Amino acid sequence: MTDKDLLIPASQVDALAINSRTRRGRIQMFMLLLACAAPVIASYLAYYVFKLEGGKTNLGTLVYPAQELNTAWLDTPMKGKWTLLIARPAGECQIKDEKCIEALFLMRQVRVAMGRESQRVQLIWVNTDGKPVDAEVLAAYDEKAAGFKVVLPPTDPKLKEAFDLWLNKEGAGQQIQLIDPSPAKMMYFPVTNSPKEFSSMKKDLEKLLKLNHKGESL
Repeated sequence: MTDKDLLIPASQVDALAINSRTRRGRIQMFMLLLACAAPVIASYLAYYVFKLEGGKTNLGTLVYPAQELNTAWLDTPMKGKWTLLIARPAGECQIKDEKCIEALFLMRQVRVAMGRESQRVQLIWVNTDGKPVDAEVLAAYDEKAAGFKVVLPPTDPKLKEAFDLWLNKEGAGQQIQLIDPSPAKMMYFPVTNSPKEFSSMKKDLEKLLKLNHKGESL
């Protein structure tokens, strides 16, 4: 102990030690929170980076703040994956129903267009009425043929109410919704058959996948 230390009252030394530990604890807590939030932060940084580079070609509408998805809502793994999600009643989704088929076709083609990165993207169809999927539709858009997982909405009334609110927030219920690996809804896209808009949607997803690998578990 130095002469200088001897001039400091013991009570002040204890206070300094406590303050030092408190600061370290706060820093550690901040770093932990930052690590947990990294996937969402990275998603938004990626979006803003490429938006500045080519905003005129983007199709997606950014969801801010991101809308967290409760993994208890759907009986399929969502955390650690990029997901394109659509919600449609199977009873109304027939081969001749252009609106429904256009949505499924667009999702399938965008995923195919990702090339080697396509395995990082899963396609989820929430069958909102629980009826059997039309055989022709299933043959073209099942998991084996097109990568689609057909899942049911929650059966528990409280979970279903919460899921429906999340799904339809900002009027996005009929849109194609992009879920990041955290998982949270961060963007949604209109259903379109325009080649130009298809290209814009592809670029949105392409650049996100290129710039962000955080939180993924393939």
